[in-house]
Amino acid sequence: MQQDKQPEYRPVVFRDRAAGFAFLTRSTASSDQTIEWDDGETYPVVDVEISSESHPFYTGKARTVDTEGRVARFQRRYGEDEA
Repeated sequence: MQQDKQPEYRPVVFRDRAAGFAFLTRSTASSDQTIEWDDGETYPVVDVEISSESHPFYTGKARTVDTEGRVARFQRRYGEDEA
């Protein structure tokens, strides 16, 4: 393995601005922005659009598709095939 070819693996804060949620983890992601974390240290911050706090699957706000209603509506509209 060649030296200096691997990206730097360091602590990074990922922030979901829509949900007001941030978490500290290790990553190779880089950013010019920084944030002061609860421990008093300054870390690079990466803004994300969706996190576990705002994703519909994790928040329980996911829509479910009513396939039975769609089939019944199709049958009412077009009826059974009368051959």
